[in-house]
Amino acid sequence: MQMKTILAFVSGVLITLILFGIGWYVNHKVMPMPQTERRMNEMAGMDKGGINMEGMGDQSAASGGLAQAAVMVSPGRRQLIGVKTEVVEERPLETVLRAVGTVDYDERRIRQTNLRVSGWITDLRADYTGKSIEKGDPLFTLYSPDLASTQEEYLLAKKTLERVKASPVAHIREGAEAQVASARNRLLLWNMTEEQIAQLEERGITRMETTIYSPIEGVVTKKTALQGMYVTPEMNLYEVADLSTVWIYADIYEYEIPSVKVGQGATVTLASYPGETFKGRAIYIYPYLDKETRTVKIRMEFPNPQGQLKPGMYGNVEIRGEVGRRLAVPEEAVLDSGIRKLVFVDQGGGMYEPREVRLGNQVDRFYPVISGLAPGEKVVTSGTFLIDSESKLMAATSMMGMLGMGGIKMEQGKMGEMEMGGMKGMEKQ
Repeated sequence: MQMKTILAFVSGVLITLILFGIGWYVNHKVMPMPQTERRMNEMAGMDKGGINMEGMGDQSAASGGLAQAAVMVSPGRRQLIGVKTEVVEERPLETVLRAVGTVDYDERRIRQTNLRVSGWITDLRADYTGKSIEKGDPLFTLYSPDLASTQEEYLLAKKTLERVKASPVAHIREGAEAQVASARNRLLLWNMTEEQIAQLEERGITRMETTIYSPIEGVVTKKTALQGMYVTPEMNLYEVADLSTVWIYADIYEYEIPSVKVGQGATVTLASYPGETFKGRAIYIYPYLDKETRTVKIRMEFPNPQGQLKPGMYGNVEIRGEVGRRLAVPEEAVLDSGIRKLVFVDQGGGMYEPREVRLGNQVDRFYPVISGLAPGEKVVTSGTFLIDSESKLMAATSMMGMLGMGGIKMEQGKMGEMEMGGMKGMEKQ
């Protein structure tokens, strides 16, 4: 009788170990089956350091992740791990994109100085690169035989027109007027201004040298003109850039593209001017991505009346835009595994339920909620990782324990039957 009892006990232990191994294999290799999950949901009251298992949630079946269980955290444990919650509610969301920007010239405010007639530079006024000049400031004086002869021709045509103005013959007057107009147009085409032509008419004599003036206000960024140089129409003598407005370029990532619109406000801060913020706006978004960095370049326009923003400077750019009122969850509450996004919802009484959610792109420190949460629900924002770990641990432990305990109960039942049978035999004897 004693030998039979020992054999039954050993047999029960072996069967328990086999079932435990099957449970481990199922938990690590096979997706939890609905029936198993229902059995795990029925188990309760297994105390582990103040966190109790109340039921298994189907949080991973759809996404292929680890099983998650709702967990109960005692007040002392909550205080120990610093659990905090925040209400899910509608908020006015504002996108804030941050990037490094580079100051550059406004291409629309750059002018090149070319001549339309050949000649020699006789007096170089704008004599170095980087010189600041006003619109209409002299750049240099030019001696051009063609330009001097055309001035003579213009003065002669004017005198001829004065003499024949009273002529009764119409075609003579018309011919003189045509000569004046032709000479005047050539002077304008050969870089003379209306003011210079008016001064020529007033003087009545030709000057051999003609002054060439700057077309815009700005800074000389390029210069090839030299004192005494012979210049021709195809030569670029000066490049002048107006820095009263500058462009700033910045690169943003693909997912940030929907957050930027043309006309959206932007600010930039620079290490050169601590505490100062410069305001501008986005004026162009490039229609293609950089293949290597997977970013899109945007162009912003910034007023620069004091000339503080200098091409080549780097600055920290912020682009802000309003999204509107949206149901949102704090970023601290979201556990993103790359496959799914999970939050823990406070059910009250220390119970925290894991819930998979669908979220939009992050806006500042919030995620817009697409589905999975309702207004007024509370989500865990601090201590989330510890609760998540306990949830996974409890789910795995509960599943293995359930399978093992089931085997033990079966063997205990068999052993009880064997013992009862033996006792009945002894009574008969």
